[in-house]
Amino acid sequence: MKMNLRSAILSAAVLGLLTVTASAQEAAAAVHHKTLADLFIEGGWVMYPITLCSVAMIWFMVDGFIKTSAGKMYPAEHVTQLRELFKKGDYIGAYNFAKAAGSPVADVVRAGVAFTPDGKTMTEEAILSEIVRVQGELKGRSSYLSVIGVCTPMIGLTGTVTGMMSAFETLGTSGVGDPSKLSGAIGEVLVATASGLFIAIPAFMAYYLLANRINKGIHDITEIVTGLFRAFPYDEVEGRKVGDEEIYASKPDWNASSSVQG
Repeated sequence: MKMNLRSAILSAAVLGLLTVTASAQEAAAAVHHKTLADLFIEGGWVMYPITLCSVAMIWFMVDGFIKTSAGKMYPAEHVTQLRELFKKGDYIGAYNFAKAAGSPVADVVRAGVAFTPDGKTMTEEAILSEIVRVQGELKGRSSYLSVIGVCTPMIGLTGTVTGMMSAFETLGTSGVGDPSKLSGAIGEVLVATASGLFIAIPAFMAYYLLANRINKGIHDITEIVTGLFRAFPYDEVEGRKVGDEEIYASKPDWNASSSVQG
């Protein structure tokens, strides 16, 4: 009798263990790890503009970090060559080299050399104007990262709103009887919001990093150009033509206005 009772208890324990194991296996099989494609589909229509923003963000980040590097803004070989030409007093050669070089530091030197016959004041104004132009061009390109950082959360928020509308519509029509539809709408809400933030955060970080790199690059260019034009012999080049910049102003023709009016 005792043996039968023990056997029954043992059998029940084994059966319970097998049941628990089978339930755990079924639960593990029911767990589905979502792929990026699944998340993209679950996020809804907002994933398409967010994907475009992510591609644009990567492009502007790579382009910005390349263009703001020291090798692009003031290449060492350009600086060395310009210093050698200035030491020789070959300002026409310096102008031609700077015009052909095409780097930001060369553009600033070209603008300054072209105005040296007009005196120190005009030269400094031309240098400052070109520096502002270079800085504006670089910051203008990097500002698109700020635009992306602002817009992507708004796009994600739009997806959140549409997802919530769908969730409430599902809840209103079918109640909680169909949890799969409700969970799909809620999933769209969460994925859209997370995707917008996932793009916005690195976009803003890259924007401020590029802003610092641009400021440093402009400061370095200013120091290089200031060193080149230090003690420049403006008196000896006054009235001469340096470079091929076109001069539009000429001597006044007082009869021109009267002839046009007539």
